[in-house]
Amino acid sequence: MSAAEAADSERFGPKAANQAALAHAGLPIPGGFCVDASAYRAQMASLGLDKIAALVFSGNDGDPRAHALNIRLGLLEGPLAPDVETALREAWQTLEREGGLPGVVRSSALVEDRYGSSFAGQFESFLGLTTETEFFTAVRACWAALWAPRALRYMANHDVDPAETAMGLVIQPLIQARVSGGGLSQTAEGQMHLSATTGLGAAIAQGEVVPDRYLLDRSGTLTEIEAGRRPVSPSCSVHGALAKSAGPRGQPEPCLSPADVRTLAGYMLKSEEVVGGPAEIEWAADDRGIYMLQARPLVSGPVEVPDEIWRHHPRLRGHPAGIGWATGRARVVNCECELSTIGPGDVLVTKIAGPALVDILQQVSGVVAELGGSTSHLASLARERGIPMVLGVLDATSKIPDGSMCAVDGVAGIVRWIN
Repeated sequence: MSAAEAADSERFGPKAANQAALAHAGLPIPGGFCVDASAYRAQMASLGLDKIAALVFSGNDGDPRAHALNIRLGLLEGPLAPDVETALREAWQTLEREGGLPGVVRSSALVEDRYGSSFAGQFESFLGLTTETEFFTAVRACWAALWAPRALRYMANHDVDPAETAMGLVIQPLIQARVSGGGLSQTAEGQMHLSATTGLGAAIAQGEVVPDRYLLDRSGTLTEIEAGRRPVSPSCSVHGALAKSAGPRGQPEPCLSPADVRTLAGYMLKSEEVVGGPAEIEWAADDRGIYMLQARPLVSGPVEVPDEIWRHHPRLRGHPAGIGWATGRARVVNCECELSTIGPGDVLVTKIAGPALVDILQQVSGVVAELGGSTSHLASLARERGIPMVLGVLDATSKIPDGSMCAVDGVAGIVRWIN
C-alpha cells in the first residue's frame, strides 16, 4: 500500500485507496496490499460472466435473479484465471513470509464510500484467515458479494448497474485487537465522537453491542464519557432465543485511556484532510498501538429542534445515529420475523440494529434500538438516507408502548413518546 498508485480509487476502490492515502499521510495502518479491480474483471472475462452481467439490470433477457445467481456461483466455484491466481498467491505468500498471518480480505467496490451511496455493510470482509485455501475462498466471496441480493437491491435504489462497476480488494494482517471502534470527526452539533469496545470491531459495525461513547470538542478535549453495555438475556416472543437485550457491560473502566482518546482525535482530524471533509473512521488497537482500518466521507445534517409539546413527554436517551428529527407510530419488534408488521412512516423500535434492517429503512420514519452505536453500519446508512436513529437505548422495547406516537431525535440521541 506504500505505492503511490494504491491511492487511486478508480483502480482499487475507495476503501483500499483511502487506506493507502492514510498511510501516505503518515497515519498507521496494518500494511498489506491493494488488489486492482482489473483482477475481478479478468476473472469475470475468463469465465464468460461479463456477458451475463450485462443482462442482470437490462430487463430484456430472462430472469435477472437467475443471471445474478449464475454469476455468484461462477465466481465462487469457477477456475481462477492463471495470471490472477499467481498474483494473489504471491501476495498471500508475502503476507505469510512477513509474519502477517492470520490475514484479512476486505471488499473494496469501486462504488463504495461515495456521497449518497456509502454501501456501508453491503459487501464482505473475512478475518482470521490462516491457510491459502481460506484466503482464496475469501477472495472469491468478496468478488461474489457484488452480486448478492442485498447489494443488488441497494444498487438498484441508487441507479448503479453492477455490470458497470467492479470489485477491488484489501489484503492485510489481522490486528489482534484488545480494543476497537469507530469515530465521527464532526457531528451535527460540532463535536467529535468516538466509540469503543473490547476485542474486534465487528460487534460495533453489526450493531451487536452498545459501545463506550466519548465526546470531544474540536480541539480534542474530552467532554463526556458514557459506558457501554453488552448483549444479554436472549429472548423472542415467537422463536425463543433469537433476539438480545442490552445489559451491563461488566467492565468498570473505559476502554480508552486519555492518551488513546487524544491520539484518535488527531487521527480523525488528519483523516479529514485525506477524505476532503468530515470523516467517519474505523480503528483497532493492539499492544503496539492504534491502527486506522478505514476512513470515508461522513454524511451529516443540521440540528433540528423538536416541537415544544414533545418536551413534556417521557423520554429515553441513547447514541445519536442518524440525521434530523421525525415522528411516527411506534412499532415494537422483538425479532426479524416481525418486520413485516412495519408500516410506512412507522418508528421501528427493536433490540439489535443489524444488517437485517437495511431493507426496512426506506419505509420507516425513524429507528430506535437497544443495541448499537453511532458508528455502526446501519447508522451510516441512516445518515446517508436522512433517517433519524437512536441506538443503545436501554429497555426501549419494554418502555416504549407499541402503537404510541413517538418522536426520534437523531441528533440529540433522544426518543420521546405519548402514552
